[in-house]
Amino acid sequence: MLNTSEREKIKLEHQAAKLFLRLYEKQFSMSMRHIWHNQPNKPDISCYQGDKKLDIEIAHLYGSEKEAMAILQRELSTETKEHLCALLLEPIETRLTKALQRILASKACKHYDSKRVWLVIRNANPFWHSQDIQALQHHFVMPSPHPFEQVWIIGDMKGHSGLIQLYP
Repeated sequence: MLNTSEREKIKLEHQAAKLFLRLYEKQFSMSMRHIWHNQPNKPDISCYQGDKKLDIEIAHLYGSEKEAMAILQRELSTETKEHLCALLLEPIETRLTKALQRILASKACKHYDSKRVWLVIRNANPFWHSQDIQALQHHFVMPSPHPFEQVWIIGDMKGHSGLIQLYP
């Protein structure tokens, strides 16, 4: 039985995957259909890109764990609130670059039982925008080796700013 946090994580992953498929389909006029959630050792989501199976690993870009707590509307301790205030003094470019590199490094270490895996990162931080990500795109370094055929970012939680391809 899944706990509340695990159910919330799966719900967020499923929402991100559905959003990505809709945006990708619209941008490239390619059918992306039939989503199912996977168990460990497989990427989070599987679907079909046209008639080819595609597995998708989902990540959410919050910034820091403390920012994630605030964005997900968790109860915040005084210490966490102070940490969040201090973060506001750090330049957006530095925070965004560090946060994205952390995700890329973490996901690059994973091994999946899959032939084709894409990494999709949904920007969940309301202080960062698609333009910020695009402006800093040349700063992001894809670790090597990694298991991903492609890496995409959804520019915001609702997908209004579209997709950004980070790799290749």
